[in-house]
Amino acid sequence: MLSKPEANEYAPYYKGYVSNVPEGGLLKILDIQLKETMNFLNDLSDDMAEYRYAPEKWTIKEVIGHITDTERIMCYRLLCIARGEQEMLPGYHDEEYVKRGNFNRFSLPELLHHQSLVRQHTILLLSSLDEKALLQRGKANGSELTGRAIGYIIAGHEIHHRRLIRDRYLNTD
Repeated sequence: MLSKPEANEYAPYYKGYVSNVPEGGLLKILDIQLKETMNFLNDLSDDMAEYRYAPEKWTIKEVIGHITDTERIMCYRLLCIARGEQEMLPGYHDEEYVKRGNFNRFSLPELLHHQSLVRQHTILLLSSLDEKALLQRGKANGSELTGRAIGYIIAGHEIHHRRLIRDRYLNTD
């Protein structure tokens, strides 16, 4: 079971994401999250998925694309760090990624399928790593972090954006 990382395993920026993740085994949490997110968003129409709650904000489709892209990037970082990479891994500009991702051209089921496949990859990668690899420290986006922290950041990032979709886009409980 992967336990929550210590505060010294990630940059302060990620504290909110890590603290979003409930207690329990991370792999199980990631699997449950996948099902919850699919159930939560699966019944939205494409029109609703292209809704913006404010003019310059992302659509729901763009949020899903952002979650998926971020998870892809974090998994790459996880793999690099777990394998002992000591070079600084680059950051990324999420606004540019969303703009260039052109996610509104995809149907909602296509975007959810991409997200599902990426999440399955994340679970597979995390389950293949031993404790030494998960506690390995590396550098990304100007700070040091562990592989274990990356797993929790991935889970917490999705929770964060699912709450935003619920509260700002759908305004539901």
